[in-house]
Amino acid sequence: MTNKLKRPGRWKPGESGNPAGRKPGSGEVAQIRASIAARVPELLAAMMTKALDGDVGAARLLLERAVAPLKAAEPTQALMLPEGSLTEQGRAVLASVASGELAPGQGATLLGAIGTLARVAELDELAARVAELEKKHGST
Repeated sequence: MTNKLKRPGRWKPGESGNPAGRKPGSGEVAQIRASIAARVPELLAAMMTKALDGDVGAARLLLERAVAPLKAAEPTQALMLPEGSLTEQGRAVLASVASGELAPGQGATLLGAIGTLARVAELDELAARVAELEKKHGST
């Protein structure tokens, strides 16, 4: 004889543990939302009237919900970096920031990129040295 009892807490996805329980959407919050949703056109009309009559709070609320906020953006700036070392390029970026030719945020981003490039160049150099050593002494 097989045991047809389910172990507690082991339901299939989508299967209710209490099929005779409260129906979804029958709670107080759902009822409040439904009553508000039924009157949204009236509420919007009232807010619009208040906003047009000079209520700054109503106007702000409507605009915040209707118009996406603007994000600050720095204009792009062409910058010629010297062909020399990464240190010279970093100094050129700092000089551009100091002279007001480049925004500080852009300078920080460029210095970060130069630093990352320095780490990549260092790894390339180390890999070349290891390969040369292995070639001289034979790889193990």
